[in-house]
Amino acid sequence: MSRLIENFLIMFGKEPQKPATLAPAAQAMVAEQGSKEGKALRKRLIFDERAHDAVSHRWRNWRWLSIVAVNLLFVVSFRADVQLVEGALTASRFVGFHMADLNSALQVMLAYKHVVVNLLIGSGTVLVMWWLVGGRSFCAWVCPYHLLGEIAEMIHLALAAKGWIKDHPLHRGVRTVLWFVFAGLAIVTGYTVFETISPVGILSRAFTYGASLALLWVALLLAIEVFYSRRFWCRYICPIGMTYGFVGAFSPTRVVYRLENCLHEGKCRDVCMVPHALSMTKIGYAGDVKLPIGADCTRCGMCIDACPTGALEFDILGLDKLL
Repeated sequence: MSRLIENFLIMFGKEPQKPATLAPAAQAMVAEQGSKEGKALRKRLIFDERAHDAVSHRWRNWRWLSIVAVNLLFVVSFRADVQLVEGALTASRFVGFHMADLNSALQVMLAYKHVVVNLLIGSGTVLVMWWLVGGRSFCAWVCPYHLLGEIAEMIHLALAAKGWIKDHPLHRGVRTVLWFVFAGLAIVTGYTVFETISPVGILSRAFTYGASLALLWVALLLAIEVFYSRRFWCRYICPIGMTYGFVGAFSPTRVVYRLENCLHEGKCRDVCMVPHALSMTKIGYAGDVKLPIGADCTRCGMCIDACPTGALEFDILGLDKLL
């Protein structure tokens, strides 16, 4: 329970700390890795790994395909008038079943100040679905802005490597504050203010129904991410990720960390959209030899692609006990 609470606090903006106590197996492993012989072995393994460095993009490619396929499904259904999927990512019907983004449904019900039955049914369906496949995986596997954000991040890193720009990180607690601000605005104004500025809804509607001036706002956000603050929207502003983070904390599908396989290079944190979720990959931060990544994990798989030693992998809770 204490680990779950700590994961939530980190998602809300708290900086990860070394655990006060380690499990005996983890303590022995950390001591071994920190010894003179352990450090020499780790240095040699890192050297060997870098000499045969081959970056995998397997999970990234699958995710990009998923994002394109899901959003294309809305477009094709509307253009061909097959009524397979109607609406947009914020709220839709799939072969007659109501589906609603959890954060959008919450905003609407706060604005209307009563429970909307169709939204309750639709958000319940979505909650169960994302609970099964892994909480915040909506962000990495469906959200169209996530794909554009990844491309913007690549440009940002290329420009930063040349010294032309530098990143300006914000405090992660800003996102928590804004989650309550947007909820409060919905209650006070009776209007879903966040949905007006959400690039997720703007892009989804633009793909399906045609472009609008709102795309200029999306372009501005991407410009900020390229030239000023890496992953500005997803890391510091968007409340959608936090809403799904509550689901992700209990999802059976997760990414797990295995201490015995880790060289502590930090490649996983370099590519992660939410690097604070991978704090246990630092020496002395893992309280046990096997740990699930925290509530803010998007299940994007980028850390798995980046890790050369298999210290990170996808896992389904309880499945290993059944096999």
